[in-house]
Amino acid sequence: MYNAAQHQLLRNKIAAHSINQAESMSFLLRMASNVHVIQDLYSKIYGTHESKELWFSQLLDSLFTGHKDRSAPLQRLDAQKEGNGPWFLSNEITGMSLYVDRFAGNIKGVQEKLPYFSELGVNFLHLMPVMESPAEESDGGYAVSDFRKVDARFGDGCQLEELINEMHAQGMYLMLDIVLNHTSNQHAWAVKASGGDSRFQNYYYMYDSRRQPDSFEKTMPNIFPDSSPGSFTFDKQSGKWVMTVFNYYQWDLNYTNPEVFVAMLDNILFYANLGVDILRIDAPAFIWKQMGTSCQNLPEAHTLLQLIKHCVQVSAPGMALLGEAIVAPAEIMKYFGTGKYTGRECDVAYNATHMALQWDALATGDTRVMLAAQPEIQQKPFGTTWITYTRCHDDIGLGYDDSTITTAGFTPFAHRSFLKEYYSGKLPGSPAKGALFGVNPKTNDARISGSLASLCGLETALENGIEAEITLATKKIMLMQAHSMFIGGIPVLFYGDECGYTNQYTYLQDPAKNYDNRWMHRPAIDWKKNANRKVRGTVEQRLFDQTKKLIALRKANIAFCDVANTEWLSLHNVHIAGYARKTREQTILCLFNFSNSETGLTWYALKEKGWQESTQITDLWTNQQHLVGPDNKHILLAPYQFMVLTDLPYRK
Repeated sequence: MYNAAQHQLLRNKIAAHSINQAESMSFLLRMASNVHVIQDLYSKIYGTHESKELWFSQLLDSLFTGHKDRSAPLQRLDAQKEGNGPWFLSNEITGMSLYVDRFAGNIKGVQEKLPYFSELGVNFLHLMPVMESPAEESDGGYAVSDFRKVDARFGDGCQLEELINEMHAQGMYLMLDIVLNHTSNQHAWAVKASGGDSRFQNYYYMYDSRRQPDSFEKTMPNIFPDSSPGSFTFDKQSGKWVMTVFNYYQWDLNYTNPEVFVAMLDNILFYANLGVDILRIDAPAFIWKQMGTSCQNLPEAHTLLQLIKHCVQVSAPGMALLGEAIVAPAEIMKYFGTGKYTGRECDVAYNATHMALQWDALATGDTRVMLAAQPEIQQKPFGTTWITYTRCHDDIGLGYDDSTITTAGFTPFAHRSFLKEYYSGKLPGSPAKGALFGVNPKTNDARISGSLASLCGLETALENGIEAEITLATKKIMLMQAHSMFIGGIPVLFYGDECGYTNQYTYLQDPAKNYDNRWMHRPAIDWKKNANRKVRGTVEQRLFDQTKKLIALRKANIAFCDVANTEWLSLHNVHIAGYARKTREQTILCLFNFSNSETGLTWYALKEKGWQESTQITDLWTNQQHLVGPDNKHILLAPYQFMVLTDLPYRK
């Protein structure tokens, strides 16, 4: 819709920024197409603010500056990504998430390891936070003291740029984090606020007395009740109470102040112009606070994310946004956008619910809870995608809905208690070695820490030295990896899992880490151990080669691209989960036996997806061939076996 005032404002900005209209035609078309949406979203949040016109003008300046600062190679990459549709839906992308220092020492070390990723088949990296944070109070890098300065522990900005350029030259993609919700208390803004600067005190939630903090805390849940109870911390220097939802050294930013939004948008565009392909927005559920609410998942948080999305779409359209919202499925879906903004908020989200449901199925040998949750998860909008994974740097939450557990025939409290006992190794007979994290003594809620290998029993099996147990544990590991690899989305491995790293307990001797047992599954890589991937018969070789094979299989079959083409099998056997991936070119049916016994499906279950009797099908994992049999006969799966079945060769 034509708006004379907007039109004149854009003309003024074009002149002020000396934009060459011929060279910047694509940018100007995007700006003209989106400016009315950007202004509408901005007005929803800041329409009554006394300085709304000033900061909207500054917002547009940020977009023009962001465009001018965007290099020619990145603009060419933007055009390439836009021309192929949503590039992140491809079946040819497989990722790995890692801590730079613990994986390879520093950024230069990561660059030197690019051949390792190529060998495995990984072409997408998520580098855990690399920007400056205090050594002793960093929360793993999520307490940022400078959004634009690489922490000296990892290298410098030039080395990061060299890594990104080399990755792009090799056709690889990069994801970095930005922490929108808070800064370190040692960030320049916080230091000025603590020193009494009223401008920067307005960047945070700071109060002279406990009256307002007490009112907030009546409805705000504790995030870390054992290590950081409450949501406010007293700052002695300023004499004020500061909102600190996560840890006392992480000060929450105040997005009711438009200056904060524009400052953080500038940081977002800085990352875009480094060449980041996906920007992982940490903890977006918390970015808007309102007294009398939980201060999580509020409508204004979604409006802010939609505003960010449209701003990025104008200035850096090749960069996708990931919303790290680890919440219930109904809430996760909202981060893709709702109403007229469906598919126009975050491009990517973590399928955290399904990750946890896999662990549920592995412990119980029962897939009913997993299947009960799928109708809601399947509502993801077309053109968006998931990050799928079995493990990450974080704990495993069990926050999926009680109704999902009840639908499967279990009692929610007893069911979660069983899972916690199983994975913490307290249940007799459990081979898992994990630990409970974030235990809330009032509710008995807790989450689970531990590496993929240790939770699957490999640590116990290696201690026992029993080959049959080791083999069984590796089968569990590959079952879990295959299930998340093929389900739809961008599969992201957690570093070390490809070589079977078990829990590391050295964190207990580190005062900066020993209060947080998640460090047990954040290993320091021993490259001598990883070299065992080339030694036939070792655990490292078995897991590395099988992981490599999974990645290659996914890349070779177009049915694994994420185009809303995942269809779950009806429940024929509680121990087996199955889904079909379909395109016009190909149908692939994936079956997973989560039990410790041989079990099977009648051939009728496969016929539901279109295959007929006597159809010849091939298990792409083993190359074994089968003939679809009569309805009263079965296809059998060994304990923890999976199959990747197709009746047609791959055609691209």
